[in-house]
Amino acid sequence: MNSRLSVAAVSAVSLVALMGGTTVATAQESDPAPKSCDGVRLTGELPAPAPGQAVSGQITIGPDCEPELGSVRRGPASDRPARTAATATTRATTAAATTAGHQLRGWNEMYDCCNIRMTGLYTASSWDTADGRVTTAGTTATQEWNREPWDAGWSLTSQTAKDDCATDCAEVNSEAHADFAYQGVFDPTGDWYDNTHHSYVQLTADGTASCRFDVELRHTFVGWNWRYGCE
Repeated sequence: MNSRLSVAAVSAVSLVALMGGTTVATAQESDPAPKSCDGVRLTGELPAPAPGQAVSGQITIGPDCEPELGSVRRGPASDRPARTAATATTRATTAAATTAGHQLRGWNEMYDCCNIRMTGLYTASSWDTADGRVTTAGTTATQEWNREPWDAGWSLTSQTAKDDCATDCAEVNSEAHADFAYQGVFDPTGDWYDNTHHSYVQLTADGTASCRFDVELRHTFVGWNWRYGCE
């Protein structure tokens, strides 16, 4: 599996989109958002880029409610906002990661058709290696969501994060999850929209890594787009 995670394995990028439904929900007169699409699950997997580089992808909900896969983009790492968490140092068990030899940041974001970020899950990983082992490692997760001016909009309802190993590891597998609910101008009931983000990171003893992302949407609008990547 490690050979698939090397930077040279960019051509091995795989992306999958699974629709829970593909019709516009206009026939249900009682729906609070009759122009939205049915639920969708989107998945993206990326090899971690070389230091100083970034790789990212995007999937957009098209006019027929089908996911439209964009091209994978590669290039220099950008100055991403602070919400992506610059370091992974908050846990006592990973204090040594402040000077880690390897670092990786990931983002998993859902935007609406007006380019407003609705919900996002972000990870920051640091790990050191020696003698074919991961000596210390840790990943922290942060979440962000959009609020409306009248104390409405998206809210975080649950979040979890864990590493399967922190010191003297053959490899480290980290995962983070965040669930967001919406109640506001587009749905006053709070029962229609729900975004659940999942991020998975694998850190290896040879210094390579991989990022995998999932998002589950209870309902969507045409034009919503999911953006994910790592650097």
